[in-house]
This record gives sequence, structure tokens and C-alpha cells, in this order.
Amino acid sequence: MNTGREERRRAAIEKQIDENLRRVYEQETSQQIPDRFLQLLDKLREQE
Repeated sequence: MNTGREERRRAAIEKQIDENLRRVYEQETSQQIPDRFLQLLDKLREQE
């Protein structure tokens, strides 16, 4: 019976998660990617 209430709550939580992920992504994209991370990405690409 609380299906509507649960759906609204879930939608609100998902919206909050999306907003937080966007905020973190925007903050992080303004910084340079560490060399260690770039090297790790290269290794992963080599395995593909």
C-alpha cells in the first residue's frame, strides 16, 4: 500500500545520488589525472 510513497522515496534517493556523483565528477575533472592512474588505464587497455 505504500508503493507510491516508496517510489517517491526511491526517486528522491536516486536523484540525490545522481547530484552527488555529478558534483564529485565536476570537482575531480578540474584536477589532473595522476600518472599512476593513467598507467593503470594503459595496462587495462593492453589486456583487452
